[in-house]
Amino acid sequence: MAKLRVGTVPYLVGRPLDSGLEEEPAIELSRRVPAELVRGLRSGELDVALVSSIELFREPGYRYVDHVAVSGEGSVASVQVFLRKPIEAVRSIALDPASRAAATLVRVLLSGRTAGEPEFLEVAAGAEPESARADAWLEIGDRALRRALSPGAPPAWNPSMEWWKRTGLPFAFAVWIVRPEARISRADLEAFSRARVRGASRIAALAEEASRAWSLPLAECRRYLERECLYEPGEKLRPALFAFRDAAARLGLCDGSLAPQAIELPAAHVA
Repeated sequence: MAKLRVGTVPYLVGRPLDSGLEEEPAIELSRRVPAELVRGLRSGELDVALVSSIELFREPGYRYVDHVAVSGEGSVASVQVFLRKPIEAVRSIALDPASRAAATLVRVLLSGRTAGEPEFLEVAAGAEPESARADAWLEIGDRALRRALSPGAPPAWNPSMEWWKRTGLPFAFAVWIVRPEARISRADLEAFSRARVRGASRIAALAEEASRAWSLPLAECRRYLERECLYEPGEKLRPALFAFRDAAARLGLCDGSLAPQAIELPAAHVA
C-alpha cells in the first residue's frame, strides 16, 4: 500500500504538530521550507503539507485539517518585520523567499496606508532578505526567532500582533493542507492526532533543546512555544482563515471565491 506523502516545515514551530510522524509506518515525511512545500502540493509530489495558509485560496480543490494550525493570537516571534527605520517611515520591504502566508499578510496590513504602500522586494531563493537594500525585511522561521530573542535584536514590527489588533482573530500561518486528488483515511488522520498529542507533551523538551542549541533564554523559548504559538485555534480557525482570504482577495493576492472543505480529526484535541 502506498504511503501518504507528507511535507512539513523545517522549523521549531512545526514540531508540536508533526512530532513523530516520521515514525508512522503509513507516512513518508519530508521537511521543506513553505515555498517548496507549495510546489510539492501543486506538482502532486506531496499529498499533505503543513504549509502556508494562503495556498488554500490560490488553487481549487484543497481541503484542510480543522481545529489545528500553526497560529497565534498576538505576537509570534518567528515571523518578524525587522526595521531599519520606524514602520511608519518604511518605504521598502524585502520579503523572505521561503514565505507565502507571512508575505501576503504584510502586504494586506500595509495596504491603504496614508503614506502609501511600500515597495516589496522579492529576494532570490537562498538569499537573505536582510542583505537587500530595503528599509525593512520580513524574516520567518528559526532564523527570525533566534534574531528576535538574541541580545541586541533590531527593532521589529510583528504582523500577527497587528492582525490580532485589527480583527480580534488568530492568524493561521500554516495548516495541514490536503491536495485535491489525495486520499486520506481515518487511520491517516489518527496519525496526525497522535503527532499533536506527542508534540504537546514535548513542549518543555523542545524549548530546552532550542535554548541549548541557539544559546537563547529558556524562559523565552518556553514562552514562544507555550504562549505565543497557538496550535489549537479550534472553532476560531475557519473564520480566521476566511477573514485572511477576503482581505487578500481584495488586493488580488488570492481567489476570494474558494471555500475549501474542512476535515475533522477523529481523536480529541489536546487543550
